[in-house]
Amino acid sequence: MDHADVLILGGGLVGSALAVALDRHGLSAIVVDPADPAVMLAAGFDGRASAVASASHRMLDAIGVGEALRGKGCPIRHIRVSDGLAPGKLDFVPAADDAALGTMYENRLLRRALYEAVSAAPLVDLRMNTRATAVERNQDGVRATLSDGRAITADLLVAAEGRQSPTREAAGIAVARWQYNHAAIVGAFHHERSHENVAYEIFYPAGPFALLPLPDDEVGHRSAIVWTVAADQAAGMLKLGDRGFLAEAEQRMGGFLGALAHASPRASYPLGFHHAARVTDTRLVLVGDAAHGIHPIAGQGVNLGYRDVAALVEVLVEGRRLGLDAGDAQLLRRYEAWRGLDTFMVAAATDTLTRLFGIPGKAASAVRRFGISAVDRIPPLKDRFMSEARGESGDLPKLLMGATV
Repeated sequence: MDHADVLILGGGLVGSALAVALDRHGLSAIVVDPADPAVMLAAGFDGRASAVASASHRMLDAIGVGEALRGKGCPIRHIRVSDGLAPGKLDFVPAADDAALGTMYENRLLRRALYEAVSAAPLVDLRMNTRATAVERNQDGVRATLSDGRAITADLLVAAEGRQSPTREAAGIAVARWQYNHAAIVGAFHHERSHENVAYEIFYPAGPFALLPLPDDEVGHRSAIVWTVAADQAAGMLKLGDRGFLAEAEQRMGGFLGALAHASPRASYPLGFHHAARVTDTRLVLVGDAAHGIHPIAGQGVNLGYRDVAALVEVLVEGRRLGLDAGDAQLLRRYEAWRGLDTFMVAAATDTLTRLFGIPGKAASAVRRFGISAVDRIPPLKDRFMSEARGESGDLPKLLMGATV
């Protein structure tokens, strides 16, 4: 197709979910992404994994992607928070009849399930190995020239290009941003004892050390890690061989999962915060990391993007019922009002947690111990945390509640 309701730049975890959701509700989309599917879908675990909140999973189920993921993730049924390996901890355990707090998936499995869903969607035109070389937006619509020389048009442009979104920059949208002077080392390994579906957040003076449960494989028990280190130490950590890396990790775990083995490939990325001053412009919407980027301390990064998707689809579907095209200014104002407040509240809360619990030093350790004790003794705070972990707080779009849009 050369015209669609929505042109999506970026076919990652958020952009592809948006395209599938739009298709399910009768709206057409063209997805343009420079990535090579052969590289993106390569076999083998690359060390990256995501916690998909229960509300986000309901959306994936509603748009038909959940079935392809069935049995491939690991439910998080318990979160344990501690200040190092010292006595005293904070346990978040839902009631027996409550949903899991979330599900851990290898990113490659999420990418494959979404890629296959996008490829099969009749109202989606997926163009990989392609980029937009020129984009024009005005009151009448959107026109883009692609790297293959073709010209396409749409009623709405969606930027789902990630943290360095060139579309956001070209639109002149201001961004508040800062760095935490830390980096996250991500990867995974096998361990001797079962994690029993427990996610661990262990706070050390240098930063949090998170262990996230993955499904067992033919080798045995597995967990993913998000290991926060000082920015100037990240390169050295990546240079460690598998044996040295596992020895360092086992020391920080105190051996509670037994011996470690089979370290996955590891990657590092700087930790920072950014939040766009607005998430819309003339016939333009920002979603996912193009709109907001937060510290992984609360595990809500991709889930904020899925909340963007659910809200945008609801707004566009209701607009279609009223006879409005996808880029109508009324619809974009509603999306801006809805998502602007929610993303700011979650981003601000995450930044506060990072500054209180993720900063180095003895003072931070005292704050962590006081905070852990306070939350443990105040049931409403624990309930609030579990609601946030499930992605069930705030004014949720219908898709996140499993309802029909």
